[in-house]
Amino acid sequence: MSQRLKAMRFCLLATDWALAWRKPTGQDHRMKLDIEFVRAQFPAFDAAPLKGQAFFENAGGSYTCRPVIDRLNRFYTERKVQPYAPYEASTLGGAEMDEARVRLSAILGVDTDELSFGPSTTQNTYVLSQAFAQWMKPGDAIIVTNQDHEANSGPWRRLADRGFEVREWKINPESGHLDPADLANLLDDKVRLVAFPHCSNVVGEINDVAAICAQVREAEAVACVDGVSYAPHGLPDVDKLGADIYLFSAYKTYGPHQGIMVIRRDIGMKLPNQGHHFNGGTLYQRFTPAGPDHAQVAASAGMADYIDALYDHHIGGDAAPAAKGAVVHDLMQAHEREVLQPLLDYASAKNSVRLIGPDKAASRAPTVALALQANAEEAAAQLAPHGIMAGGGDFYAGRALEAMGVDMDRGVLRLSFVHYTSKAEVDRLIDALDQVL
Repeated sequence: MSQRLKAMRFCLLATDWALAWRKPTGQDHRMKLDIEFVRAQFPAFDAAPLKGQAFFENAGGSYTCRPVIDRLNRFYTERKVQPYAPYEASTLGGAEMDEARVRLSAILGVDTDELSFGPSTTQNTYVLSQAFAQWMKPGDAIIVTNQDHEANSGPWRRLADRGFEVREWKINPESGHLDPADLANLLDDKVRLVAFPHCSNVVGEINDVAAICAQVREAEAVACVDGVSYAPHGLPDVDKLGADIYLFSAYKTYGPHQGIMVIRRDIGMKLPNQGHHFNGGTLYQRFTPAGPDHAQVAASAGMADYIDALYDHHIGGDAAPAAKGAVVHDLMQAHEREVLQPLLDYASAKNSVRLIGPDKAASRAPTVALALQANAEEAAAQLAPHGIMAGGGDFYAGRALEAMGVDMDRGVLRLSFVHYTSKAEVDRLIDALDQVL
């Protein structure tokens, strides 16, 4: 298929979805997220098994928006053939896969071939670590943090077994904060990569990624950012952040179970190819050694549909994809911070609870970990009869919790939400906590 025909198909597909998801209201929602409109885009809120339940384990995986579900269903029923062949079903299937990459990369502010899909962020990171192991030389070093989820720590730490130096950028044991001044003391001409999170999945504090990336760039190293815990609260402009690599999970950003990775061309073409030898010249195929999940890649375009729908409903008019993404990012975070602060105030005032991370909503994501005087998994089970869906444990962030002195036999109760969480649900959560804790 010609590039021109592909572009026409992208435009037609995007137009179809924009028309399907635009709902005229006659109201001005420019200043505040329309929570009723938002929740109408998620079938889970109307599903009988979930009725009466308030979902507070979004950091483990969000509900899926309707455009993604519809695209996935359409692909499995109408396009489930080998893509990119010359017959119609195959051509349409391939076009939808390409559309997902084109539209999501535009929202993220990067070139289309700088975005790739994989089975999970953990898998993507393991593939990357193998590439770096082949590229680096004896005596080279990497820096990891103890604030990370294990997915952005373990694969890099294992390179110590192959003779590379692994340095740890440690958090403050009281606050969980990552101090850039401590990073400066670790950087030297041996460091090839710094892996750190946009925000931790237990500490919640939003790190100053742009400033850290500039610091890493000054040291002539590569900045690898784990965005899994940040991206659900608004996709970032990766180009403005200055990250060389940015990873996040589609299934936590209202999409299918895929890992999404941005790797900028400069470093992506320097690293050894990890895919089939004949794909070595194509950037987005160099770090995907397995064949893509065609249906889930195609369905990921529904994430862009959803962002467009939110923009059209609240703002309307023409704008570049990255500009739309920025508006939706800010709408999401403004709502989240408004409903988050009462929970932080409640936890901060309760003597039997230790709030992990900042107590101000403006500096953190709404992923709230509480260290209790009881077992956290048992506390989560006690919340369930109150219609609160939450979890307890270490959430693959044991290094951070141990560094902060959390009793690992108890773990933490994690209460995580996103922009579709309502104030009423947070009020209900606080009432339930009062009865359980």
